[in-house]
Amino acid sequence: MATTRQAHTVWEGNLLEGKGVVTLDSSGVGEFPVSWPSRAEQANGKTSPEELIGAAHSSCFSMALSHGLAGAGTPPTRLHTKAEVTFQPGTGITGIHLTVEGQVPGLDEAGFVKAAEDAKANCPVSQALSGTTITLTATLA
Repeated sequence: MATTRQAHTVWEGNLLEGKGVVTLDSSGVGEFPVSWPSRAEQANGKTSPEELIGAAHSSCFSMALSHGLAGAGTPPTRLHTKAEVTFQPGTGITGIHLTVEGQVPGLDEAGFVKAAEDAKANCPVSQALSGTTITLTATLA
C-alpha cells in the first residue's frame, strides 16, 4: 500500500531577508526554522532544504543497505551513514556524497562496498535524486 507524507513551510518576506518555518506534519516531530543565510552561508541554528535532503537520503540509504545485507545473509550490527549535500548559490545542488561505515559480521570489505553501491543505486531517495551526482565511500568498522 502506498503512503504519503506531508510537510509544509510558511515563508515570510523576500528571499534574502525573509525567514520561514518547515513543519513535519505527518510525524509531528517538529518545526524547523529556515532562511537564505542558513542555506547559503552558516546554519546558525536553522536548517536548509539541503540538510533535510541529507537526512532523507542518509536514512533511506541505510534502510536499503540494511535490507540488502540481511537478504544476503549478513545482517549489519550497525550502519553509520552521513550524506553531504553541496549547494552552490546560483547553480543549485551540485552533488551528494554518502559516507557509510558498517559493522557487518561475516562480510569482507569488497562485499560491503558492493552492497553499499547497490543500495546507493536502488534506494528510493537516490532514485528520486538521480538528476544530481551521487558519490559513495563505504568502509567496514
